[in-house]
Amino acid sequence: MFWTTKARPESPVWRVRVKRSHLLVAVLLLGLCLASPGQSQTAQSAGVPPNAGGITGSEGCKSCHKIFHDLWATSFHGLAMRPFTETFSRQFLTSQAHALTIGRAQYQAVIGAGQGWIAERIGGKEKTYPITYVLGGKNVFYFLTPLGRGKLQTLPLAYDVRTGEWFDMAASGVRHFPGGNASVDWKAWPYTFNTACRGCHVSQLSTGYDAAKDAYSTTWREPGINCESCHGPGKAHVEACLSAPKDSPPKDLKIIRGGRSFSAEQNNALCSSCHAKARQFTSGMQPGERFYDHFDLTAYESPDYAPDGRDLGENYTYTSWSRSPCVRSGKLDCLHCHTSSGRYKFADPLRANEACLPCHAQRVAEAPQHSHHPQGTPGSRCVSCHMPMTSFARMHRSDHSMLPPTPATTLAFNSPNACNGCHKDRDAAWADAKVRAWSPRDYQAPVLRMAGLIAAARKGDWARLPEMLQCLTDGQPGLQADAVVKASLLRLLRACPAPEKWDAVLRCMSSSSPLVRGAAAEALSTWPSRQAAHALLSAVSDDFRLVRIQAAAALSALPGALVKPNTTQTRALAQARAELLASLKVRPDLWTSQYNLGNHYLVQGDNARALRCYNAALQLNPEGVQPLVNAAMAHARMGDAAKAKEKLEKALRQDPNNAPAHFNLGLLQAEQGDLKAAQEHLRASLRLDPTMAEAAFNLGLLLSENRPGEALHLLKQAVRLQPQEPRFSYTLAFYMNRAGDQDGATKVLTKLLRAHPQSQEATLLLRQIQ
Repeated sequence: MFWTTKARPESPVWRVRVKRSHLLVAVLLLGLCLASPGQSQTAQSAGVPPNAGGITGSEGCKSCHKIFHDLWATSFHGLAMRPFTETFSRQFLTSQAHALTIGRAQYQAVIGAGQGWIAERIGGKEKTYPITYVLGGKNVFYFLTPLGRGKLQTLPLAYDVRTGEWFDMAASGVRHFPGGNASVDWKAWPYTFNTACRGCHVSQLSTGYDAAKDAYSTTWREPGINCESCHGPGKAHVEACLSAPKDSPPKDLKIIRGGRSFSAEQNNALCSSCHAKARQFTSGMQPGERFYDHFDLTAYESPDYAPDGRDLGENYTYTSWSRSPCVRSGKLDCLHCHTSSGRYKFADPLRANEACLPCHAQRVAEAPQHSHHPQGTPGSRCVSCHMPMTSFARMHRSDHSMLPPTPATTLAFNSPNACNGCHKDRDAAWADAKVRAWSPRDYQAPVLRMAGLIAAARKGDWARLPEMLQCLTDGQPGLQADAVVKASLLRLLRACPAPEKWDAVLRCMSSSSPLVRGAAAEALSTWPSRQAAHALLSAVSDDFRLVRIQAAAALSALPGALVKPNTTQTRALAQARAELLASLKVRPDLWTSQYNLGNHYLVQGDNARALRCYNAALQLNPEGVQPLVNAAMAHARMGDAAKAKEKLEKALRQDPNNAPAHFNLGLLQAEQGDLKAAQEHLRASLRLDPTMAEAAFNLGLLLSENRPGEALHLLKQAVRLQPQEPRFSYTLAFYMNRAGDQDGATKVLTKLLRAHPQSQEATLLLRQIQ
């Protein structure tokens, strides 16, 4: 309910006759996940006792597993983070020739003997920031500095490993899709290590966040991702092995084995606890546990993906990996191609295609014929066509969906494709002609159709709604309608006003995928009906925590009269609500967490708590507009219209094009009798968001006395946008009848009563007309 990026669940607040205020929805912002590998370094404890929680640290594994320890210590995982030293600087970095201008400041990396800092010059003033830790190394080195209140901040200059160039760290992360975010100041929270990067670059972390002081006392056992991150605490294992007779290992090794002792799904889930773009809703996932008991996965509702799923931003692999036919078969896990320390097993060009054995032995044997590239060339490698690389923020990543090259989607949606990644001197039309000549089967068609549905849903173009609904219910042959695609459509369809979507959404509540069931439960939060309540009350007993949480959140948005659990559901609902509340409190140092928690309390009617959460969100992110708008709602519901107006006006100063801020300010000014200003703001909200049915409805009400023709047009627009909302239809019929259109009013009321036969208002009005 509170963490999707598209639809806007409504909450009945400030009333002007019969209308709703507009509750903004949180977008869970994820900090940049920085790349890993590099060179060995002595691990430095950051204050955690050596054996806390049965943890030994990597040194505890070394005496018996030296070969593996040494491989790990120099791996991407082992060096995910390391202290900055002169030795490191000499070995890996080159001097910065010229200072780099970022905004009003100039920045220079000073890394000679006895040095190690970034110098900042603004006007005639200079300040230095010491480099204390280094992140990454495969593509980029990022550097951390203490920045007060226990925060480690990513410094404004980063180092490109391939080119030896120092560059603007924050600017490299600007999204390259239309409307992508502008560069964020390097001192802002998305680049705070404790907030954004921490859990996947150090081991056995304790964030130590003090919300009252907005300060951290963060500790970790050692930098890098150590053995016990994947195998669990090792102290009992060491003790059991040391006490066992020589040459007679204990039957119970007292350690999580992983690897061959795990299923493919368990191995994939373990890796994906870091390698996924996801919302975390527990304090941590233990090896062997299920991904969807701890995370919800970002999919193609995010513009960080092209409509066909190719990476455009930093997406961390698991979403595309989940779509791979090999993974979906249940036969492939990450450890087939990677070691547990992250190394690629088939880096040798002569062995590259062995990664696809044994399943694709014939294709590998006939690689030149299949790939249409000579043996031994990059084009004859399976990964070149099925796992092409894209780049973002100077980091290269492979597409793990393993789908074949689809230049047709480049022509249609400007997404990257494998062919032109190598053949940069050619265009997508040339590549499309080539692959069509090579393959008698049009294998691009399903990908193109799926991408077309995603692209249409993103734009709010519902002309292809029947295809989308068939895709959700597996009734559309020739579409690659896997769980990721279905979850994406369900999230995007929340903005669709057509009531015929609900049957497909309800059917998705029975999907075999917890990702799809969770997305369907989330979608049902905007359908106040007995059917939705019945499905959600069943879902609070789902086997997966993700679905239970989404169901509990959706039920909290439905009218209480609809939520009538039976005896067996009462306890499950209470437990699911407890899980929901706990999930909202997992990350108190994220402004989005505080904002989402505020939304939860606002829907529950606890305005004072909601306001405290919104204020906490604004303390963490002073530039946030969403907390200002919803804080205004809380103030209004507490009877403080002056504070509400102050918050909304501040929101519009920060973002003059914020439709919900205009909408809510329009409602407030209508209540205060300033009808001219109210009309201006409601018109602005509808201009900025033509799908906002509430704006059309309320503007229609305001104009009903003086401009009845325009009012009817707006009320019809509101009904068209939200046909399932009975208030809109009743009000339209009322004013149609007043205008002398009894036939039109009768049709509207008849349709309304078919959907809501208990509506006494509609029944009475229809009798009056007849």
